[in-house]
Amino acid sequence: MAIVKSYVSLSIIAGLIGLPGADCLAQNFPAKVIRLLVPGSPGSGQDVLSRIVTPGLGQVLGQQVIVDNRPGASGAIGAEIAAKAPADGYTVLVINIAHALNVSLSRKLPYDLMRDFAPVTQLALSPNMVVVHPSVPVKSVRDLIRFAKARPGAINYSSAGPGSSTFIAAELFKALTGIDIVHVPYNGGGPAVTAVVSGEVSVYFAPLATATPFVRQGRLRALAVTTARRSPAVPELATIAEAGVTGYEYSNWYGLVVPANTPRDTIATIRNAVASVLKRPDVVKNIGDLGGVPVGDQPEEFAAYIRSQIATLAKLFQQNRLGPV
Repeated sequence: MAIVKSYVSLSIIAGLIGLPGADCLAQNFPAKVIRLLVPGSPGSGQDVLSRIVTPGLGQVLGQQVIVDNRPGASGAIGAEIAAKAPADGYTVLVINIAHALNVSLSRKLPYDLMRDFAPVTQLALSPNMVVVHPSVPVKSVRDLIRFAKARPGAINYSSAGPGSSTFIAAELFKALTGIDIVHVPYNGGGPAVTAVVSGEVSVYFAPLATATPFVRQGRLRALAVTTARRSPAVPELATIAEAGVTGYEYSNWYGLVVPANTPRDTIATIRNAVASVLKRPDVVKNIGDLGGVPVGDQPEEFAAYIRSQIATLAKLFQQNRLGPV
């Protein structure tokens, strides 16, 4: 009788293993293509950084990692798509400072940054670069301030959209200098940099990853970086604070999150793979050439960083009277 019961038990287990979907549960992550959802346009800072990391990430994970660009609404469109995706690790969202900005800037978001996502790791930190079209007769931040004050409302600047990092970098500059330059929003960083390269607008507070190639080609003129210290990628460029704008400091950052309730083991697998890629000499060099510094911290550390950014930016808005959009 015991032998019969054991046989029946084994038969039931074998039958369960053969149920539809059970094979998927038994497979180790990853078992298929991973989508890296970039809520910015091709050519934006987050897009360029993602394409530096994805080839190595695919090698480490043993599966293809594809970049899926979903620009618009300062990253909110892509974030909403990711928030509604299955919590299985196969949709990974790239976020940047704009997502922390949106918490304070946007009255209504279709997702909650801290509730609907699980942090994976921070990819990199990077300054923005103040650039102008070569036809603009300024060669420094001081020149730009004097030029703008002599022509209130006559100079325009592009951004990747209201609430984007490029928007806030420029608006903080306006608040601290008292200049009057006009905001012209675009649907993503790619169109925003194209606008200043073409001369459609005069100024752009661009991510280094976006602006550096055009500066090297002579199609844009760089004036300064937005961080407290000079960037190793462009050490010849002064900071905005060095140019006399006391208290100005602005850094962009990029990181990865997945839908909430993604298994911890899956998050750890992605994080460890990313961290190993960020240590590769070629990746370090490519990120460094664009002014970035690789990070690759633990999920808990990145979660704490996001919370601190939300609080810091909320305070910045209150102090500089930057209201919701």
